[in-house]
Amino acid sequence: MNVAQKWPAGRDAARAEVRDLLAWQPATVDGAILDRAWKVQDRYKLSFWDALIVASAKSISCRYLLTEDLQADQNLDGIVVINPFRTAPSFLTGA
Repeated sequence: MNVAQKWPAGRDAARAEVRDLLAWQPATVDGAILDRAWKVQDRYKLSFWDALIVASAKSISCRYLLTEDLQADQNLDGIVVINPFRTAPSFLTGA
């Protein structure tokens, strides 16, 4: 059974949700991002998947990475890890 079959509203609704997420302009994983991910993985001793997220974020010039899965406040190649459950949104906007 695939994810579209498990989606409560059906396949078309699942596809519409994915299309909506494309508005965020996700990074396309290419050779350069893979190379950066392997370097990040080795440097920070992250899992490959976490390193791939960091490398992808770096490739699209993110300043912050909101996650509860990595150590909060660490700087990973210029990207600051923020735990969204411990940090107010005003911290990111300066308001």
